[in-house]
Amino acid sequence: MPKVTREKVLEIWPEINWIQSEELREKTLQAWQYAIENSVLSPEDLERIPFSLLIKPHYQVSFMNHKRTCVHLAVEMAKIMKKNFHDQLPINMDILIAGAILIDVGKLIEYDLNEDGSLTTSKAGKVLRHPFSGVAIADRFGLPPEVLHIIATHAKEGDGGYRTVESIIVHHADFVSFEPFK
Repeated sequence: MPKVTREKVLEIWPEINWIQSEELREKTLQAWQYAIENSVLSPEDLERIPFSLLIKPHYQVSFMNHKRTCVHLAVEMAKIMKKNFHDQLPINMDILIAGAILIDVGKLIEYDLNEDGSLTTSKAGKVLRHPFSGVAIADRFGLPPEVLHIIATHAKEGDGGYRTVESIIVHHADFVSFEPFK
């Protein structure tokens, strides 16, 4: 895959600009650049491919549509919780936003394309689900452990274990925008 520009990443991910910390924003952007550059998928593919191989084929929800919905749901849930619980439940919005944006970055490594252009699971994806490859990608760019935690625990891999408040919110936002389509 050719080099992916910052502008292209921000075109598909304008929500990256919601991250207040310049350092965290830059690292989040770099992780997405790397993932796209090392994927068989182009930024345009992300707007057309289904967000999961587990959804019913008749749904036309793209990867990016699901991702944006998850990020927006997480942010809105966190805002409501902050408004109602005040300082009783601290929520780091930058960590939450970066984590929500990055939870499925590993899917770019988990996916492959068949000869007919249809989506399938890659060789790596068959043995390493996206929470693991996502953590590896994010760690490569020095994202903080709190963000890595959200990536690692957002899916079933986090069930039964400890989740931070930010991870709980992102986990539920992800499943609210996934479960109805199964």
